Amino acid sequence: MAPPHDETERLLGLQPGDLGSTQVVAVWPENWPAVEVFAALQTQWTVGPSGRPCGLRYEALPVVLDLLGVAGDRAELFAGLCVMERAVLAVLRRNPTR
Repeated sequence: MAPPHDETERLLGLQPGDLGSTQVVAVWPENWPAVEVFAALQTQWTVGPSGRPCGLRYEALPVVLDLLGVAGDRAELFAGLCVMERAVLAVLRRNPTR
């Protein structure tokens, strides 16, 4: 079962409404670990001179993976994490007040 829409947005570091009017966001089971890691990294954004996030601090990733007990293909998980990171940065670029 997918988390509530507003909870999904929060976990992804988005503002309410960023995912549109869809009430349910399906996440394939094989992608859920990447979503959980992304949520755990929400305090680990690098902020540029403009004061805006410019990317995640990857040096925090091994600690988070270990603490969450993530097993399996970490390279695949990292690829999914990068997809979500780019998506959030794209939303922030489109909405400069966020």
